[in-house]
Amino acid sequence: MQSATEMSKCEQCIVRKFSSLKSLDKSELISISECKTSQQIEKGSFLFEEGDHLNGVYCIKSGICKLTKLASNGKSHIVKFIKKGDLLGQRSIVSDDAVGLSATAIETMEVCFIPKSEILSVFKNNANFSADIINDICYDLKLANEHIVQMAQKPVKSRFASSLLSLYEEFGVDKEGFLKISLSREEFANIVGTATESMIRMISDFSKKELIETEGKKIKLLNNVKLGLLAEDL
Repeated sequence: MQSATEMSKCEQCIVRKFSSLKSLDKSELISISECKTSQQIEKGSFLFEEGDHLNGVYCIKSGICKLTKLASNGKSHIVKFIKKGDLLGQRSIVSDDAVGLSATAIETMEVCFIPKSEILSVFKNNANFSADIINDICYDLKLANEHIVQMAQKPVKSRFASSLLSLYEEFGVDKEGFLKISLSREEFANIVGTATESMIRMISDFSKKELIETEGKKIKLLNNVKLGLLAEDL
């Protein structure tokens, strides 16, 4: 674990420009800097697990983690990805409930942990910050509802096409045109809600139809228009 002084102070950190922390003034940012702790999370390690009680908020400085829900059959379902600039654990500010998801690093991450007591103090005294946090929570609930509808109503090929386009929009591509986020076949299966074997066949089918190109775990989208039509089940 790194000390707070070993990483950028909150008032100098570019991450806050992309998160609710942008609503804090200099004195509030300095106060947070003095109480936060900074950590490096290795690939495959948990930030927290389903059922844990969070006592603060994570600010993601670099890296990506996946939020997963464990189903009754023992299979994990990927609900969302968290990346640089995101806050994680905002609900802990307004609720003492245990978290309903697990957060696992899919690449090495640098994160800062801000204690709930400090965040709660700012939440009560800074109306813009509290409004941003509440908006973030509401947006997450909206996404969750849309995801439930999609899983219930759309065929698996449409869900896969939609997921590919969402990853394209959220993470972009590298200089060779491949998605910047690299996921295993099992992880893709956990996103769209199917068996890994079915996912492997689907990726092969999409490749044969020249919708995508693969290189190991890397995927390049070749025809976003056709993928968009497929995502809408047209």
